[in-house]
Amino acid sequence: MQYSPDGRYSPDTTDTAGAVVGGPAPGRGAGPSAAGPGPGLSEGAAGLQPGFLASVFRDLGAAAGPDIPAPRAAGPDAADPGAWPEPGEGADEAVAAHGRAAALTHHRTLTVRADHDRLADLLRRAALPVSAMDFESQLRSYVPRPYPAGGQDADGLGAEPRWEDYAPPRPAAADEGPARHLLDSGYQRGLAQARLTHQRALREWRTKQAEAASSGEAEARRAHTEAEQARARAVREYNDTLEECRRAYRLAEPAAVESLIERALAAAETATQDLPVPCRAVFRPLTRTAVLDLDLPPLDLVPALTGYRLTPEGEILPVPRPAADRATDYLRLVARLALRALQAADAVDTDEILTGVVLNGWLRERGGAQALCLVSVDADRDALARTRLLPAAAPYEGQDGEEGDGVYADAERDEALVRLRQLGAAVTPDPYAYAGVEPAAAAGPTVPSADDLSANEFAYLVQELLTRGGLEGWSVRLRGPAGLVATGEGEPGTALPGRWVVWASRAGAPVAEEEIRTLAEAVREESADRGLRLTTGRFSDAALDLTGEESHQHIHLVDGEGVRELARTHLGLPLGTGV
Repeated sequence: MQYSPDGRYSPDTTDTAGAVVGGPAPGRGAGPSAAGPGPGLSEGAAGLQPGFLASVFRDLGAAAGPDIPAPRAAGPDAADPGAWPEPGEGADEAVAAHGRAAALTHHRTLTVRADHDRLADLLRRAALPVSAMDFESQLRSYVPRPYPAGGQDADGLGAEPRWEDYAPPRPAAADEGPARHLLDSGYQRGLAQARLTHQRALREWRTKQAEAASSGEAEARRAHTEAEQARARAVREYNDTLEECRRAYRLAEPAAVESLIERALAAAETATQDLPVPCRAVFRPLTRTAVLDLDLPPLDLVPALTGYRLTPEGEILPVPRPAADRATDYLRLVARLALRALQAADAVDTDEILTGVVLNGWLRERGGAQALCLVSVDADRDALARTRLLPAAAPYEGQDGEEGDGVYADAERDEALVRLRQLGAAVTPDPYAYAGVEPAAAAGPTVPSADDLSANEFAYLVQELLTRGGLEGWSVRLRGPAGLVATGEGEPGTALPGRWVVWASRAGAPVAEEEIRTLAEAVREESADRGLRLTTGRFSDAALDLTGEESHQHIHLVDGEGVRELARTHLGLPLGTGV
């Protein structure tokens, strides 16, 4: 019998040659086969062989005798009969220790596999679609609950007995005259009996009413009625408050927008409540963008091992996973959590208040270390509308037995990661090396500066300022983290008449003279009338002097103070200086 590296044992040919009985095989008589090894069998094959079964039979009292050789010692010289240990407790203990080590190896491997299964289940649940938490879905309705007695009126005794329910029908002969029925003796007897029955029912009803009042039944019913009125009032007040929030949301008030988005984010976590990943939302009215800060799960959530193996010497060794596979599995989970948050924010915005969403995924390790951004997405409304944010199929496929423990799809083919990169997301190449990425936008300041805005936010801000200034037909030609180049046309008589080439950038080095000359060339190539160089910083003296020359008077300049003044004038909102 031999042990495999994964801790399992497999019987060799000698184990099946009658070792379990410790004597001749059934149906065989004494002879050469009983006295010695038969054809194809080594010496001692008919006795207990080394391994787990031998130790079991010894525990049951089967001791080695003259015709039962002792177990072979593990090692390279095990085939040498001279290397076999003498029968005794030492050899038995070695075999038992080896069996215990094999069982422990198997148990530890099962524990690792359970961790892999949990990760696979998290990947599946994190990709489940989220329900839209818009205002309509949050409205409540009031449904009255009847008093437990049921089938009775508010007093619990039914209505007071009416005579009309007891009066006998008039005889047909009564049609012959108005007083004919008074002479019908049968009708008169029925009428008298009906009156007695009605009086009896009326007395019983009044008696029960008095008993109910004295026993507290009326008080219980009044309490039930008051409780139902309170429920109806609470539902009405909640719906009224929700309508107020909806009006505030449509006015793009930050508190209302943030409250609705965070409700949607919390509802999206229902499928993975065992994996808390809080997400906070900040809304910027200046750019009508929601900035989401998502706390990512810890790195040790992804198993670092494939399992354990048992060496021939009896040592239990861990089998590590390739570092690339572990990093890919973590990013696969991060991608699903990020897409789920983006979908929740997009689905809840039924009134189209948001122009875009920025999401930053932060790794906050224990011990108070500074948070590290591992993923950042800057997506405008059009990009979110074009992208199906969560995979429609199962997020993983079982492929046990492949190299590298490939129970998940390859990173390049993982649909969640592909869709996240289609949104232009910046993703860390290796989270376990603590390689962070630059956040697309900062969510901290109450009044953001231009440097706090994402690339899409800055482009939206410039477009909104110039559009409200009269520049229509806006067309973006180039856009990047530093700024954008666009064209637009203004109607005659407006503040910006004619065709313009706009070059806008955020603060950095002062705008040099060479950039003004480059803009003038772009104006000629676009057959435009004027050029606008906008910066949130300042211009160099040489650039200012160049625009004063007659050849460059069609180039207009707007510095950081001018941008802030435009924001106050056209948007009614402040823009920070960034200092």
